[in-house]
Amino acid sequence: MKILVLNCGSSSVKYQLFQMAGKKVLAKGNVEKIGLKGSFLKHALSNGTKVKLTGEVLDHQSAIEYILGVLTSQKYGCLTNLDEIDAVGHRLVHGGEKFANSVWINKEIYRQIELFVDLAPLHNPANLKGIDAVNLLMPGKPQVGVFDTAFHQSMPDYAYMYGIPHSLYDKYSIRRYGFHGTSHRYVSKRACEVLNLDCEKVKMITCHLGNGASVTAINQGKSVDTSMGLTPTEGLIMGTRCGDLDPGVLTFIMDKEEINHQTANVLINKHSGMLGITGISSDMREIEHEAWEKKNPKAILGLKMYHYRVIKYIGAYAAAMNGVDVLVFTGGIGENGSESREEICKNLSFLGLNFDADKNRGQRGKELVISTKDSRITAIVIPTNEELVIAEDTEKIVKEHQIKN
Repeated sequence: MKILVLNCGSSSVKYQLFQMAGKKVLAKGNVEKIGLKGSFLKHALSNGTKVKLTGEVLDHQSAIEYILGVLTSQKYGCLTNLDEIDAVGHRLVHGGEKFANSVWINKEIYRQIELFVDLAPLHNPANLKGIDAVNLLMPGKPQVGVFDTAFHQSMPDYAYMYGIPHSLYDKYSIRRYGFHGTSHRYVSKRACEVLNLDCEKVKMITCHLGNGASVTAINQGKSVDTSMGLTPTEGLIMGTRCGDLDPGVLTFIMDKEEINHQTANVLINKHSGMLGITGISSDMREIEHEAWEKKNPKAILGLKMYHYRVIKYIGAYAAAMNGVDVLVFTGGIGENGSESREEICKNLSFLGLNFDADKNRGQRGKELVISTKDSRITAIVIPTNEELVIAEDTEKIVKEHQIKN
């Protein structure tokens, strides 16, 4: 079975084409700057062939049509025709309280996803555009949705409820939902495979550290708490998101700066976090260069704040689960930032974590145990693979649907 995985953002579409036998990636790439000047498509084949194609891409339908054209092209393609694609799997950001598992997308499911646009106004509309485009370009092709929020639906009510009037939850479903669920699900399972552990007997904390970042407490294979909330803004300090913030700070700023809620939303999502603290960049590599090479005080402060927040969440989740057996690092920073891993781990000796600095140093993007053999807690790096999870769920659901029908 060949499955196309699509991740549609507001102005981008990322894709991977899988041959499920052997879990092989036949091609992958992304279209950037949809509807903007300078649109382009980057495409790579499994044989190492890479190409960057430029051209006007007006909307998501045009972007996906572009992708399908390249996949079937004589020069850069790996398919003779679109009939070779058996199904399409979509990354869907918000499934509200409705979806705890991946789903076959039909008209009723589509309408239900539309209901959650208010909860994810920047993401769900783009996800729906991807579904629409496939319906137009490949009518009747099976489509499956895999939700970022689904893995966290196992959280108990005392972890996901906020300290606001219960009537507001009843009316608007205001609660903690969490995100990055597909990543946390994959790395927790993969860590147990690598360490030869039974997921249902392990207490684990997974740290997805990237431009967007979150920490999840996983007990017996299920998410029991996570740092992101109703939106992806809550929790850790991120590239441009503020993370945990006293609500009074936001209302104070709105009053003093005389800004409305739309501007305030842009402030906490696009101009805060590491970018706002340092005034340099949202890219940790640039911030680290400024901190270590140029001794920039704001860059140094930003790194200290970033690491401190991660340490606090790990400590809190270890307490909430009454212990932890495995600590996982993933995401762009978690997988590649050996310095950040060291700064975080060296402050966790109180949990029984003995960190192996020599093994960790300079290691990037590979599965690696970074604790010593005598450590009570195992710290491990697991590169995430959300696209594979989406492809596997799509294959499973399509096969189940075929059996039923």
